[in-house]
Amino acid sequence: MDIFDRIERNPGPLGEFADYAEGEYAFPVLEGEISTKMKFKGKEMLIFSLNNYLGLANHPEIRKIDAETGKKYGLAYPMGSRAMTAQTKYHIQLEKELAEFSQKESSLLLNFGYQGMFSMLDTLLCRNDVIIYDSESHACAIDGIRLHRGKHYAFEHNNIESLEKVLKKAQKHTEITGGGILVLTEGVFSMNGEQGKIKEIVALKKNYKFRLLVDDAHGFGVMGKEGRGIGEEQNVQDEIDLYFSTFTKSFAGFGAFVSGKKSVIQYIKYNIRSQIFAKALPLVMVIGLLKRLEIMKANPYLRTKLWENVKLLQNGLKKIGHNIGKANTCITPVFLEGTTIEATLIVKDLRETYGIFTSIVVYPVIPKGLIMLRIIPTAEHTKTDIERLLYAFEQIQLNITNNKYKTAS
Repeated sequence: MDIFDRIERNPGPLGEFADYAEGEYAFPVLEGEISTKMKFKGKEMLIFSLNNYLGLANHPEIRKIDAETGKKYGLAYPMGSRAMTAQTKYHIQLEKELAEFSQKESSLLLNFGYQGMFSMLDTLLCRNDVIIYDSESHACAIDGIRLHRGKHYAFEHNNIESLEKVLKKAQKHTEITGGGILVLTEGVFSMNGEQGKIKEIVALKKNYKFRLLVDDAHGFGVMGKEGRGIGEEQNVQDEIDLYFSTFTKSFAGFGAFVSGKKSVIQYIKYNIRSQIFAKALPLVMVIGLLKRLEIMKANPYLRTKLWENVKLLQNGLKKIGHNIGKANTCITPVFLEGTTIEATLIVKDLRETYGIFTSIVVYPVIPKGLIMLRIIPTAEHTKTDIERLLYAFEQIQLNITNNKYKTAS
């Protein structure tokens, strides 16, 4: 069959809704400065969908340094890959400060989180190695695992007994191949808002030989007393062999980094094809990230305010009767039963009637028959903002009870 014919006949589980969802529920256009209030289709919305956890996207000092650096260097500087022509003292300084902050020997900047994770897995592993991963790991990890030429096993989400069973299998396999074992999980799971069971995983090192890689994209900057991430939160940072995070959440930028043992980071640095053969992070972003790190460390009240808002929101949703699963981080899911069409009607009601903008998650990201509304509170939201959202969700709950959305669909 012709490739294009196949694609047109089967657009995929989300693609089949493209005509209906485009611009509304998928690829919506938000306008205005990044804030708790932006415009959608010309109407002001109260936004609970951005990972701007600490409100740094529009922090005046950050806007100032971004503008000044952009004016001085432009977006092109430095040209080329860092391995050839684009190494700067600022890249080196940022890596040093990230290593110190994450309490590791060394760090390496990566251009993008998604690209960085899957290419790092390809770099670290050989065909004799086994990779074990949480079944709800991010898509970037899944794509990296697909590149792996050796064995890989998934364990049931956050299930330590399941992990131990898989470790036994992996151990037997590596006894034959002579390879090693890498366990991969997340510090904060980006859909359901649960913490990964890092402390329990680390405890298994007493009986099994493996290295641990933690993707903490949603924990870095917000989890732990000083914002060092999930390792600090669970008091196991020393036991995380490779600590990975991105700058797209709490740092309101782009790019990523990995921290760990100096010799291992150097190996990645000299072998990771996606960085060696790619342009370096622009200096405007690198200098901006140094400022973001400085502000985050100097202003712990931002995390305090964020967590006040998280508790107010999550306690309020549970009081109303909404199911937020096992969320114990900033990410706050609301789980409902229904079809994809019902989900869009609920979201439409939230936007048009109450001026609330939240993200919608449906199959294949979550199982069929479930709807998830993903709410992201930030340090910038006010108590009034959260009360307004809670009122809207109380009304939505009543409408669901009265089958309003089933009737409409």
